[in-house]
Amino acid sequence: MTDDATDTVFVEPGCCNGLETWRDWLEVLNGTGCSYFGHDPSSMAERLGDKVRLTLDAHETDSSPVIELSVDQMRRLVAGAQQDVQDFLGLAGFWAEQHLSAHAAAVTAALARALDLAPTP
Repeated sequence: MTDDATDTVFVEPGCCNGLETWRDWLEVLNGTGCSYFGHDPSSMAERLGDKVRLTLDAHETDSSPVIELSVDQMRRLVAGAQQDVQDFLGLAGFWAEQHLSAHAAAVTAALARALDLAPTP
């Protein structure tokens, strides 16, 4: 996420924040708390009423750049990201069928689990 007005970039992928953590955004949107997205900087997202505040570095609360969005805007962004991850899984499954036909189902299932997209039993 980038705030074009300030060129503030929030949550760049890192060692503690990847595609597999996409569901953490749902916790923020549902108002069940805040989520942290890696370190150096220690990015944080929290719901404050009808807004979601993204703080670039939670340890620098007074001086850290923030981005604020409405909950509805954030829901649209998260839904789009979820669809992108789901589409990626579909493309990876197609690739696996073409190149790893004997193992395609297992590879696709493992990737779905890693991305937290596995169907619930």
